[in-house]
Amino acid sequence: MPILLALAAAAAAPAPSPERLKADVAAMVGFGTRHTASTTTDPKRGIGAARDWAAGRFAEIARGCGGCITVERIERRFTGPRAPTGVVVQDVLGIQRGRDPDRVVIVGAHIDSRVTDVMDTTSDAPGANDDASGVALVLEAARILSKQKFDATIVYAVFSGEEQGLWGATLLADTAKARGWQVSAMLNNDIVGNTIGQGNVRESRWVRVFSEGIRSSEDEAQQMVRRGNGGEDDGPSRALAKAIDGVAARGRFGLDVFLDRRPDRFGRGGDHEPFLKLGYPAVRFSVANENWDAQHQDLRTEKGVVYGDTIDRMDFPYLAKVTAINIATLARLAGAPAAPANVTISGALSRDTQVSWPAVPGATGYRVHWRRNDRTDWTESRDVADTKALLAQVPVDDHVVGVSALAADGSESLVTFGGR
Repeated sequence: MPILLALAAAAAAPAPSPERLKADVAAMVGFGTRHTASTTTDPKRGIGAARDWAAGRFAEIARGCGGCITVERIERRFTGPRAPTGVVVQDVLGIQRGRDPDRVVIVGAHIDSRVTDVMDTTSDAPGANDDASGVALVLEAARILSKQKFDATIVYAVFSGEEQGLWGATLLADTAKARGWQVSAMLNNDIVGNTIGQGNVRESRWVRVFSEGIRSSEDEAQQMVRRGNGGEDDGPSRALAKAIDGVAARGRFGLDVFLDRRPDRFGRGGDHEPFLKLGYPAVRFSVANENWDAQHQDLRTEKGVVYGDTIDRMDFPYLAKVTAINIATLARLAGAPAAPANVTISGALSRDTQVSWPAVPGATGYRVHWRRNDRTDWTESRDVADTKALLAQVPVDDHVVGVSALAADGSESLVTFGGR
C-alpha cells in the first residue's frame, strides 16, 4: 500500500525530538516580543531578531545536508486597521528543491506574537504556543526531511503578519501564483503544542485538522456543478485532510486526527486561508483543546487566574507527535506525482460507471477509488495503468468516484473527485 510505503520511509527517519522542539520555542520566547511591528534593528529583541534567527536555523540545516535547502526572504509593505501607517511583512523560507522545482508542498507557521492590545508593539509577548510551537515544528520537519530527496519541492515557511491580517501567508500565496508553482498541499500549523485547555481540560489523544468542503475559490456556477455531483465533502482541501487522517490512522504516532469539517475554528481564521482563496489545497492543524487564557493576553495574574502564552503551558511530547504526522504527510505528498487535474465520469441509465482523466507527468499508474453515496471515506479501489477505467456494476447514481496518481515506489497523490 502506498501510504504504508510513505509511513515506512518516515519511520526510518529520526523521530522528532521534544527536547529540540522545546529549545527552539525557548529561543523564540527569548526575543521578548515578536510583534510584526516591533523593532527590526535590535539584535536580541523583536521580530527582526526572530526572523534572523529563523533564517540562521534554515542555514544551519542547509549546511548539514550539503546545501539542499536554500534560504530566501520575501517581503512586502502592508497597510490595514492593525497597521494604519504600514509595516513591512517579511517571510523566511527554507526551500528544498525536488526533482520538479515547480511542484510544491508547503508547511508553514507564523512567528509573530501579540498581547491583549494588538497595537502594543513593545510589551513582552512570548507567543510560546501561538505560534512558536508551529515554527518549531516547521524547523524540525526541515531538519528531518532534508536528509531525503523528493520529486516535489518542499517549502518550509515562517510567516510574519498573521496577527495583523494573515499578511505573511497572503504574501507567500501571491508569490506561489506569480512564480507558477503547482501547489499540491499547504499545511498550516498554528497552536499545536498544548494538551491542557480552558478549564484545565486535558486532551492528548488527537489533533484537529480543519478543511473546507466547498471551495472558496469557486464561483457560483462551479459550486452548483459540485453540488450536482455530490462533491461537497471531496474538494481538494477535504481530500488533503482525509489523506492526513489516513496517515495518522496507519502510522504509529500515538495520536489521532480529528477531521474538523469547516475551514477553521468557528468565526476565526488562519494562514491557510489565503491559499484557499487561490484554489490551493490547504488545511490547518490545531490542538484538541485551546486555552484562551494563554492566547493574545498580557502577562498577568487576576483573581488567581494566570494569563499569558508561556512555555510552561506546553506539552512537547505531544508537539513531537503532531510534528511526526506532518512529516509523514509531507513525505507522502512530496514523493508522489501531482493529483490528476480533473476526473470525468459517465454512466447515466447504466449499471456501470466510466471514468477517465488526463495523464499526470511522472505517474507510473493510477488508483481509482469509489464508495457508496452514504459513506464519507473511500471503501473500494483498483490500480490501473491506463487513464480510463470501467467500474462494472457500480451505478453512477449511487456511488462517487475519485482517482489518484501513483509513483513507481507506490507513493500516492491526493484523490481528485470525479464529476461531469
